[in-house]
Amino acid sequence: MSRAPVISDANDLESVRRACAAFRETGAALRKEIGERLVGQQPVVEETLLSLFAGGHVLLEGVPGLGKTLLVRTLGEVMDLTFSRIQFTPDLMPADVTGTTVLVEDAAGGARTFQFRQGPIFANLVLADEINRATPKSQSALLEAMQERSVSVAGQTRRLPDPFLVMATQNPIEQEGTYPLPEAQLDRFLLKVSVPNASRAELNEILRRTTSPETRPVRVVVDGPSIVAAQRLAKRVVMAPHVKDWCIRVVLGTIPEGPFGDSFVKRYIRVGASPRGAQAMVSTGKVRALFDGRYAVSIDDLRAVALPALRHRIFRSFEAEAEGRTHDEIVRHVIERTPVEDAP
Repeated sequence: MSRAPVISDANDLESVRRACAAFRETGAALRKEIGERLVGQQPVVEETLLSLFAGGHVLLEGVPGLGKTLLVRTLGEVMDLTFSRIQFTPDLMPADVTGTTVLVEDAAGGARTFQFRQGPIFANLVLADEINRATPKSQSALLEAMQERSVSVAGQTRRLPDPFLVMATQNPIEQEGTYPLPEAQLDRFLLKVSVPNASRAELNEILRRTTSPETRPVRVVVDGPSIVAAQRLAKRVVMAPHVKDWCIRVVLGTIPEGPFGDSFVKRYIRVGASPRGAQAMVSTGKVRALFDGRYAVSIDDLRAVALPALRHRIFRSFEAEAEGRTHDEIVRHVIERTPVEDAP
């Protein structure tokens, strides 16, 4: 089976159209191949692909056994990228993530030199499994890598490969022996994707696939240079001023002391979303528009990505926690009360 068309840099109008068509075909091929391995979870797959082509990291949250690790492993198989997995545990050290400098002796001459041995972070696709089981010290080893796409060890800064994507998983219900991610680290995830339970039909298909000798191989669909070119192409999608202004007012609407926060927000939000929330909505909205065959972002695109872009960037007040108000409920309120207006 052949790969999807290669997405290359485009300059003239016709080459842009061809690149956009290849972009859509690549997205469809990725969905098909992932569906050969993963049952259901279409919204989860879609949001993960949006983040991939927007060049951002993903936090997958769900109870054990829902296919979070399987999704990341399958992505590693369908993309011609280097893949590594880090199992986060309480005894994990930062050097186990980034790498370390070791003393190496030359067997022939006996000379000793210091050499840097790369850690598992030096891969295109990194699975940070059960990230909230590691201590804050080890979690912080990802901060520079996720934001700057580089690692500083022993006074030297080393660039990470391009593309670079961290996909982390965590269990939302198990609290014993876990360390909640700090706000600074949560903010570095472009999207937080909630993984739901399987439906009756999906569970039936899961049992059929996993309890029979049938295997479903997947093919490589896209390589690293095509992903990088697709990320650059997505950034060129246009956005009307009133659409951008709606996004801005949604994000500012999550800030209790801001000009667009109402009494509901003031009561239930302690800290609102940062500017990264608006960046996440815009960048993933552009990818969604391209997947749909459009060259301009609509407000519907922004509405579709607002929940995964903002749910981990707002911090609830004591009243919200006491009354059981969820992050999604609060974000939906802000979205619904933000009208569409002409840009100022």
